Amino acid sequence: MRRNPFFILPRTIALLVMVSSIVSANSWAQAQQASQLVEPIFRVSNEEDANQTPKLAARIATTAPGSPFDLTQRPGEHPLMPALRMAHSALKNIDADIADYSAILRKQERIDGTLMDEEIAYIKVRNKPFAVYMFFLKPHKGRECLYPNADGKMVAMDCGWKRKFGAVPLDPNGMLAMKGQKYPITKLGIRELTSELITVASQDVKYGECEVNTFQNVMNKRPVTQIVAIHPTKRNNFRYHRAEIFIDNELGLPVRYAAYGWPRVPGGKLPLEEAYTYLNLKINNGFTDADFDPDNPQYFKK
Repeated sequence: MRRNPFFILPRTIALLVMVSSIVSANSWAQAQQASQLVEPIFRVSNEEDANQTPKLAARIATTAPGSPFDLTQRPGEHPLMPALRMAHSALKNIDADIADYSAILRKQERIDGTLMDEEIAYIKVRNKPFAVYMFFLKPHKGRECLYPNADGKMVAMDCGWKRKFGAVPLDPNGMLAMKGQKYPITKLGIRELTSELITVASQDVKYGECEVNTFQNVMNKRPVTQIVAIHPTKRNNFRYHRAEIFIDNELGLPVRYAAYGWPRVPGGKLPLEEAYTYLNLKINNGFTDADFDPDNPQYFKK
């Protein structure tokens, strides 16, 4: 029996209306998703959750077989000299072999006597010419910073309702850019950390009263060499009471540095002065100028 086309037509119209509604809903959902902040995703081996505190395994003395670095103290030299030689070697290797890297940076600093909240950010860094992009996860999720722009300034966009003001160029050493920061963005990164360690150690080797111990350790599933330097007595010459440096055994790079001041009372807790940890490190990504361009459409979305 042949069906009446006028009987089929209402069903066809209803079906078209339903399909149109689904397409419209999907388009609206896609538009909503596109308007939201999208966190960068870095896929690397042994990738760790950015919100988890770095995990350290039990320490093993570096006299154990397989120690990857020569940290032998030569007769008559300062205890820090082996670490200083190692830092010089690391800096040389960075300049020769590492063009760029991505990582999760966790940092915490004491400023004017107050320990600031820990900051966690995804970062891209290019060593030559130096450039940085940061996307913050904590505590100001969604905040972005980039350095430098064409004028040599830092570009920053805040999170939350302040994001409506858009990306703002700032003097990297100015009051606004330095608010809540111990060092400017121009000092960020593993190369700058290594260079600063050389500066501090070069000053420290002029004086005695320094104890240095090294250990084999594991940080977030990666083998590291831990160097612990201690100044037992507080002196104006020393910037820290205890400093801990963690060198990735495979990459030969410092991936964590933490410095502590002297306790307020003998035997008391050591106050953290500053700590910088680089997790999920991925080197030589082939970053281009577009990765550090403030006009990159992936950055600074309102």
